[in-house]
Amino acid sequence: VQLQASGGGLVEAGGSLRLSCTVSGNIFAINDMGWYRQASGKQRELVAAITSAGSANYANSVKGRFTISRDYVKNTVYLQMNILKPEDTADYFCKAEISVTTAWGYPGVFYDYWGQGTLVTVSS
Repeated sequence: VQLQASGGGLVEAGGSLRLSCTVSGNIFAINDMGWYRQASGKQRELVAAITSAGSANYANSVKGRFTISRDYVKNTVYLQMNILKPEDTADYFCKAEISVTTAWGYPGVFYDYWGQGTLVTVSS
């Protein structure tokens, strides 16, 4: 299983970016998907998460500015980030709760898988 994140970059305050994270591999099912971020010298924190039913929750600091969504066919989760602020600067990581198909074709136990970080830098 691989999670490939992309979309980070340098943007001015007030600008927008869209992050993508695509899951690939021998996947039987995906439950929750989410985005986390880790700023320099700080702990990793939840930014937004979305359930398999499409229910989303957000960190208070990004409510009204960020939108999480997912494409069930492409096994991809997105994070649309608008009105970016310098304090949004961080490495952004995607996470997915995944059941891998076993050798006999049955679903395996759900485990959390992480993608590599994609750096978002917001200049003031």
